[in-house]
Order: sequence, then C-alpha cells, then structure tokens
Amino acid sequence: MPRVLLRVAYDGTAYAGWQRQENGPSIQAALEQALSPLAGGAATVTGAGRTDAGVHADGQAAHVDLPEGIDPDVVVRATNTRLPADIRVRSAALVPDDFHARFAAVSKTYRYAWLVSRVGHPLLARTHWLVSPPLDLAAMAAAAAVLGGTHDFAAFQSTGSPVTSTTRTITGVDLGVRPAADFGVQLSEHEKIVELELRGDGFLRHMVRAIAGTLLEVGYGRRAPDDFVRLLVGAPRGYAGPTAPPHGLTLLRVEYPLTTEERGEQGTRDREEVRRASREE
Repeated sequence: MPRVLLRVAYDGTAYAGWQRQENGPSIQAALEQALSPLAGGAATVTGAGRTDAGVHADGQAAHVDLPEGIDPDVVVRATNTRLPADIRVRSAALVPDDFHARFAAVSKTYRYAWLVSRVGHPLLARTHWLVSPPLDLAAMAAAAAVLGGTHDFAAFQSTGSPVTSTTRTITGVDLGVRPAADFGVQLSEHEKIVELELRGDGFLRHMVRAIAGTLLEVGYGRRAPDDFVRLLVGAPRGYAGPTAPPHGLTLLRVEYPLTTEERGEQGTRDREEVRRASREE
C-alpha cells in the first residue's frame, strides 16, 4: 500500500503524549482512529518522535500506509473531520514505500518558551512557562551558545533512558525575546516572552526541557554560563538543573532529505504506468 507522510500540529495539553497508551488519550491513537475509515480497517501511524504529555507540536511528522489511489488532499480533509479541534493534519504527501518518519529524519527543531512576568497571561498559560523577573538574558544567551556542535548531552537526559549513545549534534541555537504582538497579546514593559530554539540531528528524552531548566538557573545567577562547558562532556544528570515543565515545549519541524516527497510522487507514477501496461496487455 502507498505510504503517506503526514505533517501534524497539536495542542498537547489534554493528552498523555504522542504514544498510544492505556492510561490516557494520545495523539497517535486519535490519528489512528480518524484514519481507520480511509485505511479500510485498523491504521498504524508511526511518528518521527514521541512527545511527552503536555508537549505541543507545530510540525510533527508521521507516516501511515493507505490503500492504492488515495489522494493526499482527501486524506487531509477526511482525517480532520474526525479529529478533535486540538489536533490537525496540516498536510499529506505520498512518499517512497521504504520511507520511515523516524529513521529518515535528518533534523528536528524544538522551541522552549518562557513568559517572564509577575502576573502571567491567560492566553499564554498553556504554551509558556511562567517565571518571575528579572532574568539575565545575556548570560542565558552566552550559555546557550555553547550548545552548538557535537557534545555528550548525558547531563540533560532523563535517567534510565534506553539509548546506546548520549552524543548529539546541535546545528542551530537561538535564544531571544519574541514580540508580544506575534501572539496577539499586550504585555507591560517589565514582561517578556523569551524563546529558545534548538535544531539538531536528534534529541534525548527530556533533553530540551533539562536544558531550559538549567538555562533558567543561569538567568537567575544561580550558576555561571561557562558551567555549560563542563556539563557537555558527559556529566551526570544531577549536575545540571531541573527539567522544565512540558507545556513550554513545542516540536516545530522535522526535516527530511529534499527528494523525499518527489520520490514518493515518482513511485506513484511508476505504479500507475505498470497498471496501465498490464491492462493493455
């Protein structure tokens, strides 16, 4: 059956995470239920990564196998009519039959967001970690800059994670203030929206949230920016700061080789040519 790449956005507040599970609703289960009529039976959706309970996504990726001749536009429309409003399939594309949403990914980008405020804002409460001012943003930026490159991120990994290596490569780091107007809210001059974006070839469990929690300690002057240099050589988890709350984290993008969708479309054309040739014979 043809394989379809889905780009999915969701508000993770009401869910126990991406992965299908028995103790609560999940994004994966909601997608599989919505796709089952198109699949003609049980659908299996494989995601690029397993976001935790409360974590959001603007650009999660997943693949699913659907019957021959399926129109990607129909997949988007039909699936969204069966999904709750806090989960949306934003696009669908045919991909090669050997494509795998997780293993084919070449990079992922995550964003962690803080609202620096003494009172908070209800329109940002589900997506930003409310922290009190003042924060030393220059010190936080200096610490974040150290993250770029290939390092051992063991200090920022949840204990007990089953991975063979804790070395990862970060190819993009950006920490700065985001205009309140981007979110359609009004903030006082003493309030700020601060965001950290990390792009890399892979991330350990809770890695971005542990980095965010440790950066906050830098912002409060509880540790120096150059502490990050010592943490990135395989230091134990206890040497880093706390794990930040999940609701401040969003999976922004999952990237694949540029030819992924083109190869999928070519494979569809090849199958159609084979069918036409068979009919002519």
